Amino acid sequence: MTVPRWALASAIAAPVAMIGGWTLAAARQPSFDPVQETISALAASTATEPWIMTAGLAITGVAHVVTAAGLRPVPRRARVLHAIGGAATLAVALLPVDAAPRAHGIAAGIGFGALALWPALAGRRGATGILRPVVTVGASVGLVGLLGWFVVELQGGGDLTGLTERAVAGAQAVWPLVVVVALRRQTSRSTSTSNAWSHPS
Repeated sequence: MTVPRWALASAIAAPVAMIGGWTLAAARQPSFDPVQETISALAASTATEPWIMTAGLAITGVAHVVTAAGLRPVPRRARVLHAIGGAATLAVALLPVDAAPRAHGIAAGIGFGALALWPALAGRRGATGILRPVVTVGASVGLVGLLGWFVVELQGGGDLTGLTERAVAGAQAVWPLVVVVALRRQTSRSTSTSNAWSHPS
């Protein structure tokens, strides 16, 4: 099964919207400290231009859902969890931290958790390349590790809360793109090899 081009487009959109969103929003708010303060603060009603980060989160969430739909070679359970992570990210955008703190926190927890765990479910026994269990589980271990670091900083009121959140959010936004690109290249190589055998010189 081939990953369609529209899934590649959505996979690109996620990190661009997330990383671009927090970069642009922070630039419009000079008093913001990206090392200590969270992404959610950029989308709060008290932010200079909250719509920037709100749009970034919303686009990222929708992009994850679309990408999950297009990852046809990936097991359904992983795609569903990926889509749940995207839907939760969209909910984070719709529930500003200062207006609905509890709902915002729940949505963020679901989103971070789902986006950290879905790679582990994407592995296929006997698969090659990006879908080898050692790769998919390794990706989840890395993402969960970053998430754990963020939670420790957040709960302890650490000085690196913003930095660790950006590390895990950025990595979670980029990983689907890595998977899409790897699967499309694998399909392209397989097609080229098949054509070479079908039309020997």
